[in-house]
Amino acid sequence: MSDFLNTLFARQSVKFVQAPGPDDAALDLILQAAVRAPDHGAVHPWRFALVRGADVPALVDVAVQAGLDENKPLPAHKVAGARTWLSRVPLVILLACRPDPHGRIRPEESRLAVGAAVMNMLNAAHALGFHGFWSTGLGTYLDGMGAALGFDPLDEHFMGYLALGTPIEAPAPAARPDYRNFVRDWHA
Repeated sequence: MSDFLNTLFARQSVKFVQAPGPDDAALDLILQAAVRAPDHGAVHPWRFALVRGADVPALVDVAVQAGLDENKPLPAHKVAGARTWLSRVPLVILLACRPDPHGRIRPEESRLAVGAAVMNMLNAAHALGFHGFWSTGLGTYLDGMGAALGFDPLDEHFMGYLALGTPIEAPAPAARPDYRNFVRDWHA
């Protein structure tokens, strides 16, 4: 089997990461991988913001405030869990989608392109020796969260957080399902 497939098959999400995270050269490669995702209509829908070091834990406070602003306070145990999770994360990439402003390409296709870009980032990070976790918690689905993080509320849809770093504990191999359980032949 090729080195590429071995690397791909070994990738798994790891939530609890710490420094070191990707340096600027590795981050450049990770972001280059992102923009090589399929992109129907070449609308370049991905929007990212980098949050590093001491700024990472402040994401919890932004989410708490967004919840209060919408009269949807985040549960205390979720806030505590987010603080624990982000306390050691060296890099978070905020993820958003800007669908085709001309309406030629369906918004769903742009969101799929961003999802593919995130998967490319996770694979690239893994190939470079890092691990990551895509989270849609921490207020992702609050109406005002994207704007609170600096995304344009009129045309950019916030899609979550990508935490990248080095695992705090070595991950055990993940159990994977048998792909044959999800595949069937189709005939006309």
